This record gives sequence, C-alpha cells and structure tokens, in this order.
Amino acid sequence: MNEYRTHKCNELTLKNVGEKVKIAGWIQTVRDLGGLLFLTIRDQYGIIQAVIDGQSNMVDELSKIPVESTISVTGVLRKRSAINSNMETGEIEILIESYIILGKRTKNLPFEINDDKEVREDLRLQYRFLDLRNEKIKNNILLRSKIIQYLRNQMSNKGFTEVQTPILTSSSPEGARDYLVPSRVHPRKILCTSTSTTTI
Repeated sequence: MNEYRTHKCNELTLKNVGEKVKIAGWIQTVRDLGGLLFLTIRDQYGIIQAVIDGQSNMVDELSKIPVESTISVTGVLRKRSAINSNMETGEIEILIESYIILGKRTKNLPFEINDDKEVREDLRLQYRFLDLRNEKIKNNILLRSKIIQYLRNQMSNKGFTEVQTPILTSSSPEGARDYLVPSRVHPRKILCTSTSTTTI
C-alpha cells in the first residue's frame, strides 16, 4: 500500500496466515511476559496483536517504547494459540521480524487515550490531537463524515450545486460580539477565516 504498510489492521484475516505483512499504527499496550513480548497496535481502521519471542534482541528495545508511540512493523502473520473474541483480529497475530519507530512519545500523557474515565473538557480541548484518538470520538467523526457525504450525494443527484463563500470573522475575547472584516476596532488587521457552505 505504501512504504509504511501493506495492510490496514482490520484487513488481515486467517486467509493471510503465512504471508509477510507490514502494518503501521499507534502502540496501544505493551505486555512483557518474560519469554514473550506482546504489542497491540491500532490504526484508524482496527487493532491487531504483534509478538516477539524472547530470543530476539528486539525485546529489550520494544519493551521500553512508551504507549501511543507510532510504529511500523514487518513480520509473518500466524494463527494465535489463544483466541481473543473481543478483537476483530483475535484469531491472528504478527510475528515481528523488523520494526521502525515513526514517532516516539517523549512526555507523559495528560490523560489515558482509551479509558472510560471522565476527563475535563478544557483538558481534552487543549490536547485535541490526543482526544481524537479515542475510540468513541473517532467513531463519532467517521459517522459525521458518512452522514455529510450521504447528504452531499443526495443533493448532487438531484442537481443541486454546492457553493462555498469565505467569511472573515473573529469573536471578541468575552464572546459578546462577532466582528466581520474589516473591523473598526482592529484597523488594517486580518481576522480569522471560516467558510460558509450553501447548496443551491
């Protein structure tokens, strides 16, 4: 598919067992059982388990990589000895042969990504790039995208034309007034840009 992966995480099935595959995504969990190291790797589409046996010199290196780092792994797909019915790919796993660290997390996370615990809204908005990785938030965004795409297709099929009109606006700090450019209060300054979409 590209230099980072040959498959998305949800594309691999029992039919691919024995194939050499490459995936990329975020490290969700790391489990070091002494003789074995298990990683669960997720992308936008799904999640899959990858494993390294204790005889590999990669065990020490990968066991120290913090979760939510991004990684690309290459290996042979095999059938799991213990099936995980809670995962769509719970019957298979990747025996890692090589890996590339695409982005290593360097700081502590302000909150856990895939946790049911309530997180303050201001903290979630401050670290929006992390909040968007949450499964619930991600699914809401994908659903919204599908709904908008469906509506656009329906309008297009009925002969409507979509026209976008740029609007330059800016809210005052207290939120009491919205300014349209140009503004007498901020002469010769460009304010933020938004877009209004009209279907005709």
